[in-house]
Amino acid sequence: MAQNNHEFIERSVGWMIVLTLLTVSVGGLVEIVPLFFQKSTTQAIDRDGNSLNVKPYSPLQLTGRDVYIREGCYNCHSQMIRPFRAETERYGHYSVAGEYIYDRPFQWGSKRTGPDLHRVGGRYSDEWHRAHLINPRDVVPESNMPGFPWLERPIKADDIEKKMQMLRMVGHPYTDEEIAGARASLQGKTEMDAVIAYLQGLGTALSNFK
Repeated sequence: MAQNNHEFIERSVGWMIVLTLLTVSVGGLVEIVPLFFQKSTTQAIDRDGNSLNVKPYSPLQLTGRDVYIREGCYNCHSQMIRPFRAETERYGHYSVAGEYIYDRPFQWGSKRTGPDLHRVGGRYSDEWHRAHLINPRDVVPESNMPGFPWLERPIKADDIEKKMQMLRMVGHPYTDEEIAGARASLQGKTEMDAVIAYLQGLGTALSNFK
């Protein structure tokens, strides 16, 4: 009987599609749903339960992150260091889930034409980053990264308050005062300043771990 049922399912395209979708859905739910209740993925802690100094992005960093995504930087740079010796020796401490609680969407990536950037924060000065973004070969002669000199233009911040309000709805703890003062904090800043601020904050929540 079991063999006949199996043969019936294999010969019936409709039933095969329905049962395949059902199996994948149940399997996906079993793997994904528990993550919403697991502290290591919903709170700012490392894998051992230690609290991390993770804060929501400032208006300048948030703007820089948007520019980073707009310019397609994620196409060549990942932001996820795997727990392998070859990775930790080159990039620093491996990434932990609790560091990403304010990242929507995540910038993990899978392509490394350029190096992983998850621990780049604080490694170089603002001036180094500025020179590197304008013309990468001025500081890294062998680099094949394109320059982004057009980022030296004023930030358009008309939607910053709305953006922060939307993020607060999904758990980012922005205060009314922070949202109200967001536009003023971006006055006189350029997109270059914003990207540099974003890069300088990457991976610093685990700065005390080696």
